[in-house]
Amino acid sequence: MAPFLPNFQSFSLSLPFSFKMKRSFNSVTRPNSAQLLFLLITSFLIWPCIEAAAAAAEELLKGFEATPNPSIPFFQPLLNDSSTKFSFGFLRVNSTQLALAVLHVPSREPLWLASPSTLSRWSDRTKVFFNGSLVVSDPRTRMFWSTETQGDKLVLLNNSNLQIQKSLDNSNNVNVPTVLWQSFDFPTNTLVETQNFTSTMTLLSSNGLYSMRLGNDFIGLYAKFDSGSDQIYWKHKALQAKAQIIEGNGPIHVQVDPDGWLGMYQNGTTPVDIESFNSFQRSLDGLLMVRLEPDGNLKAYYWSGSSWVLDYVAIRETCDLPSPCGSYGLCTPGSGCSCLDNSTEFSSGECSSSGPYSNDMCSDPKTQKNDIKVLRGGGVEVPFKEWMRYETTSSLKECENACGNNCSCYGAVYNNASGFCYILDYPIQTLLGTGDDSKVGYFKIKEEANKKKINSGLGVGVGLLGGAVLCLIGAVGFGSYKIWKKKKRVNRMLEEETGGAMSGPYKDLASASFRSIEMCSSGHR
Repeated sequence: MAPFLPNFQSFSLSLPFSFKMKRSFNSVTRPNSAQLLFLLITSFLIWPCIEAAAAAAEELLKGFEATPNPSIPFFQPLLNDSSTKFSFGFLRVNSTQLALAVLHVPSREPLWLASPSTLSRWSDRTKVFFNGSLVVSDPRTRMFWSTETQGDKLVLLNNSNLQIQKSLDNSNNVNVPTVLWQSFDFPTNTLVETQNFTSTMTLLSSNGLYSMRLGNDFIGLYAKFDSGSDQIYWKHKALQAKAQIIEGNGPIHVQVDPDGWLGMYQNGTTPVDIESFNSFQRSLDGLLMVRLEPDGNLKAYYWSGSSWVLDYVAIRETCDLPSPCGSYGLCTPGSGCSCLDNSTEFSSGECSSSGPYSNDMCSDPKTQKNDIKVLRGGGVEVPFKEWMRYETTSSLKECENACGNNCSCYGAVYNNASGFCYILDYPIQTLLGTGDDSKVGYFKIKEEANKKKINSGLGVGVGLLGGAVLCLIGAVGFGSYKIWKKKKRVNRMLEEETGGAMSGPYKDLASASFRSIEMCSSGHR
């Protein structure tokens, strides 16, 4: 699931001493040359990893400072938990960028990133330090991130939670650590077991397109389709079988239970809802986590000791995902992806007819220029329609007019049977393909930017052609100038030899001499 990261736990077992010499070192028998060479090479290869693992502490105090090592290809540990299953340090991203991350060491999988949307450079000028706050600073890109705390130490717990703690003396003069900041309060795209997810938090997919948030009594997944507001596409409401949600008793929260389920709570330990995984009430030794994937699906995995095993899928059908076929795509169950526009071909995960995103999906009233292309088609349906906005209209034409006169409407789908007119107030994504022609779609495509691309491409082509013609004219002119100059020089020489201006046969001789010189000259170029 992730790039290579040395498995620090395995070094004590995989060192090249496993050949076990038959006699002790007190004996005169010594390892042969092949064994010594193997020992030397293997130790040389793994020594940087051993050194890096040994350098990682179990707590960081005020005054700590570190910079990334340019020779490390993937992860540079700074802090380990006591079990060495988790490590905090520098994660190398796209070879040139750096993120502060907490990793699951056995799988080399990142579980948390400090600031996933803003990364610093993998450079010796980038610094991470702890002065009561955990700070990463890159002066060149002016990237700066801080926990803004006044703690005493930074620790990594055995559940992967990174904490800044401050020691306080109680009445018995015993130091009691107080948590000022913790990574569990700022999740990225992953939740691990025992981690609370509250109504103030957001789980965000790695590509930034999808998010998970909590409502009053539900878990919701939302898509950001470059419009003003997010569109909900999956909703799991609390069944409230064992406990009731009481209005005014506070917001709900969610927790991944080690026994294989996602629990929804309000107050107390009795869940108001349980979303069970495949491993429900099974004894698992490995870590259990829930992740919001780049395609918008919510999935759970557990670590088997050698790999991550899929344990739960929120959206089971591909066509129920928010945009499985991309913009202006059509997803038909059992058939896969195609395009809303039959004249275009689905390739590379998208349809080429998809126009640019625009907040104004109306024609320009000043120029009266119609740059909106309308695409109509039957047998289509909106996805996640139970969460879509709709109006009741008496006809398809009325539904089309409701969208056509609305500059913030990108399209509409009309159901002849129910009279429902579903308004798409976000850029057109993937629609569902059905065999029911009574469900008709009306979609807008803004062509202006596409024309600009064509015109700009044509302009570049004309410019290149014009430049080539100018170069050719210049070459011909320069060659003609050289010929004229040589001819003039030969005529002058002959005039000097004959004592005056040439005429008759001498003039022809000069021309012949010039042609001979020109031929020789061209032969030696």
